[in-house]
Amino acid sequence: MPGDCRFFSLNRLGDTLVQAVVPSRQRGCKPCRPVMAQSCVNMTIADSPLFCSTMNDHSKRALSRRQALALFAGAGASLAMPAAMAQGPSTNPAAYSAYPERAVRIVVPFAPGAGTDAMARLVAQKLGEVMNATFVVDNRAGASGAIGTQYVAQAPADGYTLLLAASPFTTVAASVPGAHYDPLRQFTPVGMIATGPLVWAANTSLPVNSMKELITLARQKPGVLNYGSAGAGGVNHLVLELLKARTGTFITHIPYRGVAPATMDMIGGQIQLVTGTIPALLPFIRSGSIKPLAVTSAKRSSALPDVPSMLEAGLAGIDVVNYFALMAPAGTPAAIVNRLNAAINKVVALPEVLARFKADAVEAAPGSPALLGHFIEADYRAWRNVVKTQNLKIE
Repeated sequence: MPGDCRFFSLNRLGDTLVQAVVPSRQRGCKPCRPVMAQSCVNMTIADSPLFCSTMNDHSKRALSRRQALALFAGAGASLAMPAAMAQGPSTNPAAYSAYPERAVRIVVPFAPGAGTDAMARLVAQKLGEVMNATFVVDNRAGASGAIGTQYVAQAPADGYTLLLAASPFTTVAASVPGAHYDPLRQFTPVGMIATGPLVWAANTSLPVNSMKELITLARQKPGVLNYGSAGAGGVNHLVLELLKARTGTFITHIPYRGVAPATMDMIGGQIQLVTGTIPALLPFIRSGSIKPLAVTSAKRSSALPDVPSMLEAGLAGIDVVNYFALMAPAGTPAAIVNRLNAAINKVVALPEVLARFKADAVEAAPGSPALLGHFIEADYRAWRNVVKTQNLKIE
């Protein structure tokens, strides 16, 4: 079957994983080398010809981000761990039956008060209750999360130092050469906690009320529209680059030190567009200071039920979420990882935690370590492809 690509896709409801083989030229991507034709997998942006994986993403077990998200708490529990993110030796679980025997640190690679910090404190408290142990939050901020992340990568693989990872874990590693950590080789996935979309928002005077109208305007006036992000290399920045690549538009990127100042400048008219988490932008949306155009995920958010998804906006294949997950240093024993994973899955099912998630516009995402590993790998490689396609140079 030379020149064909094997890929995985979801049905229109997003709840059934199917496998298909079609001619690669029909899908709009370059033919794979014949020796790889039988195992070429589209593991980047689901169903997007532009990002069909034809470089180094040939793996029979690879999934796209959208497919991994759809499988959380479902069939994904039986997936094998990606080879690059394997756990430590599968030792006798009884040897770790007393774990944890001392305090466990959850490192947050951002300053206190941020969304990741709040999530870590909630998780630390509830893990402590579920496991009858002590979990403490250790903030190690700097370099867009790289400092704290590097610290965990170099920590002993004994289960007593964990990382509360969020979207910068993969976006910064994919886009910033100076990040100095490898999210695939230096970490063992423990468990996904929650996910939630960003929301595209515009200045109220901008003459668009949908993503379709925005794209039309951007094509008519290339380089005229200005977009503010929370910083170069973050998910707020790369989701813009993804949109530009998919639609062939040119929108000027202006990095800020956080979403808040970018939003203030958008309200003031200095820029026209931002994306941010729903909790960050919801007060301004409710007050009428800014207008939402769409959420960045393939389905709507219950927090903004009247705002269309990317799929509804005509941008099928773009499905970007902010995520929260626990990671451990590479080589952490499987018995410890599995104990932590079971505890996390209990935590995210607690009524009080679900209520907090609803208030924060995120959804619980229980699942196996293997499924988290597939998601992290797909997310990282997807953003690597965006960085390469857009020729981004971020210091």
